[in-house]
Amino acid sequence: MIKLTLFSAASLAAFACAQPATPAPAGAAASAAGAYHDNTGRADALSGGVRMIPITTPKGTFRVWTKRVGNNPKIKVLLLHGGPGMTHEYFEAADSYFPGAEVEYYYYDQLGSFYSDQPKDTSLVNLDRYVEEVEQVRQALKLTKDNFYLLGHSWGGILAIEYAMKYQGNLKGLIISDMMASIPAYVDYANKVLMPAMDQKVLAEIKALEAKKDWGNPRYMELLGPNHYEKHILRMPAADWPDPVQRALKHVNNDVYIPMQGPSELGASGKLLMWDRSRDLKQITVPTLVIGAKYDTMDPAYMKWMAEQLPKGRYLECPNGSHMSLYDDQQTWFGGVIKFLKDVNDGTM
Repeated sequence: MIKLTLFSAASLAAFACAQPATPAPAGAAASAAGAYHDNTGRADALSGGVRMIPITTPKGTFRVWTKRVGNNPKIKVLLLHGGPGMTHEYFEAADSYFPGAEVEYYYYDQLGSFYSDQPKDTSLVNLDRYVEEVEQVRQALKLTKDNFYLLGHSWGGILAIEYAMKYQGNLKGLIISDMMASIPAYVDYANKVLMPAMDQKVLAEIKALEAKKDWGNPRYMELLGPNHYEKHILRMPAADWPDPVQRALKHVNNDVYIPMQGPSELGASGKLLMWDRSRDLKQITVPTLVIGAKYDTMDPAYMKWMAEQLPKGRYLECPNGSHMSLYDDQQTWFGGVIKFLKDVNDGTM
């Protein structure tokens, strides 16, 4: 993260105080707000911003759900949810922050997720196809290198990295939140840091259930809830998790999640097991924000290292956050994202 020195911060403050106040033209603020909420000429106005976008795949054409919020020709953010197989719903906290910053943003359920088509064909559940899906969504939404920011959280961060590796010429900026660039490194962190820090009796019982492949046993989640989820996924009692998070969890499609991630919640064993882009990060030359959190399932030191490998990287750490730092360190997360968007837009990043 770029920080001001004490001297420069004090100098800026003194400069600001010394300048005579310049009143904004009458109605300027209202005019700007009006432009942000103006749907004139928008084809999706009738549906409140919702569009079902056709996606061409090797197994036919399906539709994915998207929803636009706001109008800003210079800053348009496409949100890639986690899972895979979760939904856009847990991103709804953005409604409390992005409109006030005049950020135009798009909710999007990837193919197989709750609001989109859910084909029963596991051959469609693969990383390369999802990359092509994102590109088709970009084209349909008419997002360009002059305004297109891709924000991926968790699995969405993997998808965002892969998209940038192939299509970064279409991007103005990239945001990778709570996702390491290597699944082997993530598994190593889980084995060497997260699991040793758990109550070892609890861990032994969890491992015994996993050894029997008894993931559907209610005891499995009873153990994981207070000992893992409430410590590293979202740091508050699960009963108090916000409604958008509850709905997203309720709508997880395990037919997508398990083939990619695997059934264990303490590591990975699916198709993504050997995914590793750590050596390729230097090839991503667009401005990129990497977000980590102190209590995340992902190693925050590794994510800081990621930002240092990127030619135009910036790191944001959420000191009170976990994997869902957009909730348990919300102001840090959204404040850092908005600052990044504004800095890239202003040419200072």
